[in-house]
Amino acid sequence: MASIEEKVENLVRPIIENIGYEVYDIEYLKEGKDYFLRIFIDNPKGITIEDCEKVNDAIKDKLDEEDYIKQQYFLEISSPGIERRLRKDKHLEQNIGEEITINLFKKDAEGNKSYIGKLKAFTNEEILIEQDGKEIKLERKNISQIKTIYNWDE
Repeated sequence: MASIEEKVENLVRPIIENIGYEVYDIEYLKEGKDYFLRIFIDNPKGITIEDCEKVNDAIKDKLDEEDYIKQQYFLEISSPGIERRLRKDKHLEQNIGEEITINLFKKDAEGNKSYIGKLKAFTNEEILIEQDGKEIKLERKNISQIKTIYNWDE
């Protein structure tokens, strides 16, 4: 059975693309006692608050109509930001050769809980990065988060 995130994405993607935006990612999660549906949108020109309002207005009635989420939740529309989370294979593919940071759920055998390196390759099981000229393989099941790194000096 498809997850709520997948169902929502299949529902809203055509609507969002039709008004000129890309669905970057969707998260449905519980924080404290509250549930949040976060839809991250993108556009080559960047995302403004007005863009988020436009997308919100375009999809909220359809989400209510389909009623995939039975709990009360907060709908948030936003940009993925400059330093983006890489949750999907398409995100990793788009960032091959780029510098990323990887956080692990717990320290690994070398005593590290995070890595910074250039993304070289990935499979369903592993992420390969290059750090200080050395290749490091990390198991995906041990990774809590992967993000791009924005070079503020450029």
